[in-house]
Amino acid sequence: MSFGRPPSISGGFSVTPPDRGSFPLDHYGECKQYMQMYLDCLRKNGSNSTPCRHLNKDYLECRMSRGLMERDDWRNLGLSGVGENSITSVAKDNPKDRPNV
Repeated sequence: MSFGRPPSISGGFSVTPPDRGSFPLDHYGECKQYMQMYLDCLRKNGSNSTPCRHLNKDYLECRMSRGLMERDDWRNLGLSGVGENSITSVAKDNPKDRPNV
């Protein structure tokens, strides 16, 4: 045993990824406008996320459609039935072409 040095990792140390919560960063800002609209909504509503849930869904759809997070069912994300009347072509459109909401 040696104090002050890291332990030896040659004895079968294995790295395991986290179950959830780890996803690539949006280095190219592909979903930045969706994120900004969601954060603006949170600011306007005093951090109350309920009126902003449709924007949250749009942001997550953008991330999933561009491979920035693993696709998951809306039910698992707590967003089933949210924003049924919102724009559904997030994967195809460019956020800069969307009307200002």
